[in-house]
Amino acid sequence: MSPDSLKHVIEAALLAAGRPLRVEDIIALFEQSDDLPQRSEIQDALAQLSADWEARALELVEVSSGFRLQVRKEFSLWMGRLWAERPPRYSRALMETLALIAYRQPITRGEIEDVRGVSVSPNIIRTLLEREWIRVVGRREVPGRPELFATTTLFLDDFGLKALAEMPTLAEIRDLDPHPEDLFAEMSAPVPVSLAVNVSAQGLDVHPPPNGGPDDQAGQVSLSEAKETTD
Repeated sequence: MSPDSLKHVIEAALLAAGRPLRVEDIIALFEQSDDLPQRSEIQDALAQLSADWEARALELVEVSSGFRLQVRKEFSLWMGRLWAERPPRYSRALMETLALIAYRQPITRGEIEDVRGVSVSPNIIRTLLEREWIRVVGRREVPGRPELFATTTLFLDDFGLKALAEMPTLAEIRDLDPHPEDLFAEMSAPVPVSLAVNVSAQGLDVHPPPNGGPDDQAGQVSLSEAKETTD
């Protein structure tokens, strides 16, 4: 198979799949063929596809679970109008909880509450589990054996990341966070995460908390502009 033909097959597969494809998934497309491409040939075709789409509305990106074609975030305002339903909105409390799980994983609900200084609503944990951004990975061997939470591959995919190491540094968090409270003041690990920063990088809308609002209702985050990358 010629390089151009291979590239076109991969492009068609990425558009039709509706999910990220790994190199192994692409190789499997040719298992019944006499002309099985090598991994290096597929990687070259993906690189060429990425270059082909550079000046267009779509882009080829690599996330945790593979490669996918997605709409560039600068077009999210218009793309969001394709869906009539109201997009989900997440409170600042939920996003802070998700950030702590991503940064300190595995972590218990009690440990999250120790850092935030307030109790974590069961609705927050349930929403994150239903959204499949977090999962239970075990239990802490202490009295009560509380559940340990960690992030998922879908979390990485939805936020356009290949690995947790791509998340922003503590310095970036402090520079970009307009709120004086520093949830990460006690953390000195080299791989920090702030979903508030990553949300900004993904073109999402972060609203400041209303004066005097309760914790679970404060600071709404809209995912409407990322609709094309999260479904």
